[in-house]
Amino acid sequence: MAVTTSSTAGHSHAFHAGNARGEQRTRIVVAITAIMMVVEIVGGYALNSMALLADGWHMSSHALAMGLSLLAYVAARRYATDPRLAFGTWKIEILGGFSSAILLAVVAALMLFQSLERLLAPSPIHYSEAIPIAVLGLVVNAVCAWLLRDGDHHHAHGHAHGDAHHHHDVNLRSAYIHVIADAATSVLAIGALLGGKYLGAHWLDPAMGILGAILVARWSFALMRESGRILLDAEMDAPVVQEIRDVVHESLPDAQITDLHVWRVAHDGYACILGLAVTEDLSPDDVRRHLSVHEELVHVTVEVTSTGKGG
Repeated sequence: MAVTTSSTAGHSHAFHAGNARGEQRTRIVVAITAIMMVVEIVGGYALNSMALLADGWHMSSHALAMGLSLLAYVAARRYATDPRLAFGTWKIEILGGFSSAILLAVVAALMLFQSLERLLAPSPIHYSEAIPIAVLGLVVNAVCAWLLRDGDHHHAHGHAHGDAHHHHDVNLRSAYIHVIADAATSVLAIGALLGGKYLGAHWLDPAMGILGAILVARWSFALMRESGRILLDAEMDAPVVQEIRDVVHESLPDAQITDLHVWRVAHDGYACILGLAVTEDLSPDDVRRHLSVHEELVHVTVEVTSTGKGG
């Protein structure tokens, strides 16, 4: 039995090119969010609006979370050529997204606690002054959401089988979800304040805080699942895995897959370790040439074991 191992050599391991546009947009949004955060928190305390205060504290978490996203961009760019990072710096951005998701969950818990407290012990709310601030917060969130959405990069690669894979910037998406969550709580705050002022339904203010907390928690857990899955390299159900199997079965019928590991190293880039048992001469370079039709495979290591059963 002969074993031949070879990997893609002579190329850079900086698989992730970064997202300069996303980084720039995130920087702008952090500054806008920080300013609006101060306005809403001060206004919420001064006007005794739980909905407005919850929106302000929620926005403060976004300022921190988006600051983490910005820091992740900067770190990923700074350490892009660091030899200690064997598969590049992309997962620094994913870690930033996961951290943002945890902060979002903490904010949801605080919103729920404060809203329940106000529901059980209501106090007067200055509706006329609180409504304009909430509307301003919604406008700011809409502008920030537009900036972050426009900064995302969507990648698609066509393949021989006509498939396409679409990947988004998880770090930027985490910041985007924070802004969308804040916009949702702004809408709820406006509705609660209007209902309290014109309908006398003062319970709406804390009730909308509770509803907003539930909504934010759901988005937080969804983002944690997505970013956590990438951090744990849970990629063996990705379409590219089946495409690798198809290449072996269709182009290398005498080869049997003995080992296969695939994990993502960039938005649209995967590393692969493939072990094959063959009955006739087959070089790792031949295998990689067949796999090269799938451009998202940016780093391929192939181990070929000859069983010596060929004719």
